Amino acid sequence: MKILVTGGTGFIGSHTTVELQQQGYDVIVVDALFNSRIEALDAIASITGKKPEFEQFDLANRAKVDDFFRRHQDIKGVIHFAAHKAVGESVEQPLKYYRNNLDSLMNILESMHKYGVENFVFSSSCTVYGEPDPENLPISEKAPIKKAECPYGNTKQIAEEIMQDCITAYKGLNAIALRYFNPVGAHESARLGELPFGVPANLMPYVTQTAYGIRPFLRVFGNDYDTPDGTPIRDYIHIMDLAKAHVKAVERMIQNKMKSRFEVFNVGTGTGYSVLDIIKSFERSTGVKLKYEFAERRAGDIVKIWADPTYTNKELGWKAERTLDDMTRSAWEWEKAYREGKTCFPL
Repeated sequence: MKILVTGGTGFIGSHTTVELQQQGYDVIVVDALFNSRIEALDAIASITGKKPEFEQFDLANRAKVDDFFRRHQDIKGVIHFAAHKAVGESVEQPLKYYRNNLDSLMNILESMHKYGVENFVFSSSCTVYGEPDPENLPISEKAPIKKAECPYGNTKQIAEEIMQDCITAYKGLNAIALRYFNPVGAHESARLGELPFGVPANLMPYVTQTAYGIRPFLRVFGNDYDTPDGTPIRDYIHIMDLAKAHVKAVERMIQNKMKSRFEVFNVGTGTGYSVLDIIKSFERSTGVKLKYEFAERRAGDIVKIWADPTYTNKELGWKAERTLDDMTRSAWEWEKAYREGKTCFPL
């Protein structure tokens, strides 16, 4: 059974491709390589014993998307990761995010309808909830969708609305939106992990690069938030736990277990951790001390949010298994392996 994974050389897409292949699926990856590396395919092969099919093009190009689906009419489902995802950058360059994230989505859905591909899993985000009111924490799927705090989050809100409208119009289409929280960590082999271009926009690679001496210190954006230690709180989830959730979503569709043609699931651990909690976990799990300093708040950041995963645990038959220390330790093992030339990725 063949599954298309868009953005499959990126952080989440590559780890999900590993899990899909290990569960017996055939995977074809489409990626423009805007913020990822082709060597991810070799890393996937080194773990699973099989290199996924691959095509490189921009999914915002309507003609190329149509041509792809015309040539691959054996695809049984799509997992759509490909999108720009940096909160801060989206505030500075909103049109870049609206054009890329929404054009690519609409092109894929249009071609799925045209060529009869029914199953769509969407990489959504907890940012669709905006800044949650205290009474709605932890966040369940029934929490109100508030105004997004950044253009990136707004593209996820709009994307879910587009999907619902398409499902109403296209009777053969089914979709699951996985609203996940903050994926961190790396594959246990240390052959695959998070490898951003330039200065990291996410916390964990900034932590590991600082620990390895690539960065002089870690900047913690804001220490005056309404949280116990003044730093923002998030629900961090191990990347391999997240990858397994995508496979569960695909299985739910294929086995006709959906309760409606559009479903949403929160994918998180149910526990909120502050930035300082992450630093403490990293130091505890690795034995490495971190240099850090506080900086001004970053535009678009939410104060605190974490998941209520009860519904997901029950309906998907999925639950996050790895601890925070597992996450920080695996991220460090990946960073060391990469810097020491022990992975498929060139320095």
